[in-house]
Amino acid sequence: MHDDPLNGLKNANTPDPRADAKQRSLAAGMAAFEAAQKKTQTTPQGNPWGRRLTSIIASLKGIKIMDLRLPIGTAVIALIALPLGYQLYSSTSMTPAEVAVQRPAIVTPVKEQAKTEQRVEAPTVTAEPVAPATEPQLMQDETASSTLTRQAPPDVGSPPTVSGKMAAPAQSMAASADAMFESEMAMPAPMPSMVALPTEPSGDTFTSFDEQRLKAVADEPVSTFSIDVDTASYAYTRRMLEDGFVPEPDAVRIEELINYFPYDYPAADSAAVPFKPTMAVYPTPWNPKTQLLQIGIKGYVPTVAEDKASNLVFLIDTSGSMDEPDKLPLLKRAFSLLVDQLSANDTVAIVVYAGSAGVVLEPTVATDKAKILGALDNLAAGGSTAGAEGIALAYRLAEQGKIEGGTNRVILATDGDFNVGIDDPEALEDFIKAKRDSGTTLSVLGFGQGNLDDATMQALAQNGNGNASYISSFREAQKVLVEEMGGTLDMIAKDVKIQVEFNPAVVSEYRLIGYETRALNREDFNNDKVDAGDIGAGHTVTAIYEITPAGSGAELIDPLRYGQTNETPTAGDEIAFLRMRYKLPDSDVSQLIEVPVTPDVVYGDIADVSADMRYAAAVAAFGQKLKGSDYGGEMSWDEIEALARSGRGADDSGYRVEFINLIKTASLLKPDTDRNPCDTPASGEVCQ
Repeated sequence: MHDDPLNGLKNANTPDPRADAKQRSLAAGMAAFEAAQKKTQTTPQGNPWGRRLTSIIASLKGIKIMDLRLPIGTAVIALIALPLGYQLYSSTSMTPAEVAVQRPAIVTPVKEQAKTEQRVEAPTVTAEPVAPATEPQLMQDETASSTLTRQAPPDVGSPPTVSGKMAAPAQSMAASADAMFESEMAMPAPMPSMVALPTEPSGDTFTSFDEQRLKAVADEPVSTFSIDVDTASYAYTRRMLEDGFVPEPDAVRIEELINYFPYDYPAADSAAVPFKPTMAVYPTPWNPKTQLLQIGIKGYVPTVAEDKASNLVFLIDTSGSMDEPDKLPLLKRAFSLLVDQLSANDTVAIVVYAGSAGVVLEPTVATDKAKILGALDNLAAGGSTAGAEGIALAYRLAEQGKIEGGTNRVILATDGDFNVGIDDPEALEDFIKAKRDSGTTLSVLGFGQGNLDDATMQALAQNGNGNASYISSFREAQKVLVEEMGGTLDMIAKDVKIQVEFNPAVVSEYRLIGYETRALNREDFNNDKVDAGDIGAGHTVTAIYEITPAGSGAELIDPLRYGQTNETPTAGDEIAFLRMRYKLPDSDVSQLIEVPVTPDVVYGDIADVSADMRYAAAVAAFGQKLKGSDYGGEMSWDEIEALARSGRGADDSGYRVEFINLIKTASLLKPDTDRNPCDTPASGEVCQ
């Protein structure tokens, strides 16, 4: 029965004996005849399904939005429109959804339509308005309609048909589909930055701190702080800028930006006195009425023959949060670089933590690289984080393989997510301090973004007499673990403190740039029980003060009305007096270095100081501007870039050129919108 659609006419009602009804009946018969004829033709009329799809694709070739990438909504509309179009093409009649009764429709054959219209993909179907049917007639027509629908033979490979009862007129359907398609095409494709760039903070955690404030020498003539050789802030800031974000202010620690770069300060002559200071006073590039006092030191560099043995324990976070390309996979490659630098005097052990801690590699001679690298390669991320348990196990291994007179260090590699185990930060820091006093130090390598706990990493590294670095890329891993391996592993001085006393007769105000999280009390300087920073072999450390010469008129702090009645004793024309305390690695008693800052280190023009001095000043200006300093943000990005270029120097590793390019990126993300061109006109600017 279902082979011949003419059988469906048996149950149809006899049309009224009117001329128009006769015409409709003849049209229905012709339509049924055409349908029967199609089944016997080898080539169907119109375009085959594949050619229809090809024609649609061809019509879209001229559309160029976002490099021919159409919005996903357009693809969905196309998938919906194609089955509907096929139904319109192959169906003999369709009835409006609001009319329940099935009536014969007037069908314009394709051949006749081609004479009067341009070629179209589907025939035009017109439903003639009909009078409302009676209830028995509606039931009879619905039964016939459902019978025809059930008996229609399935067309293998064709899209599913749509019941005439649910379909809309062809013209209305086509117009609706066209309108929806044009609406989708008119909508601009989403830009990647609009979709991918979050507007909220990254989710990483940083220590909150206020910028160093300006101080009056008459009130507070002494400044005391601990040195810092960490570089994590610069690496993180660079990554954020390169990803198109301005880092949050607390992520920008200016001293770590400055100390990221090596400087050619004179090195110490022996390990007994592991460094000597280099100083200069020169005009401030962002304030012509003030000066910069720059203090630089470089750690002693042991000779090649001095191959100090190292007992290293890699403590690796393998929790689920590390399952990202810039975390555990990068970590493996980074540690592989370090292993390649070790010698037969060194041993390596590996401890992991993820839910529970475990030993992956017992202490192994570093020359057995295949075994060590194989253990690294087999690491996989998964589970929660139990950082404190891992630390305890790592220290036990380090103590078992302790090398007297050598380097005993745990190197923690993590994204900083410590959420299981000792959850009290103070208790964890006390644990690290106790192990530090027994001779085992701790360094921290941070990886990834999103849950980086920089605050905890910094605290652990400082209490562990180690350094904190952020590994943002393989190139950064090469810098930290290959180029600076001596500074990372070989400590030449610990608890290094700096104290500067300013002469009120020469300097009226001062401000230390950076080191907010390293500030010490004045009495801490001579207290050997107070912990401070550590310096590795070859490390350079730079500190910069902005000072206001007495009588310059640039003072921001008014003098006290009821000031001291006795005249303050002075030391002639000395600008300041520098004191430094440090302990040798195997000693608990500090040594003292004292050097006056005299007029012979004063330069009248910034162009006269060394390239390193100018470059460090440019980095300081960059950091202040990026974090929105209340004091040093007046320089334009172009001026900072010009100053950095003047101090670039040889730059064999290319880090300074990279920084200059970073200035350009920062200028785009945080433009000089508030700068007045009349203050410092740049090339091509017009001052009005």
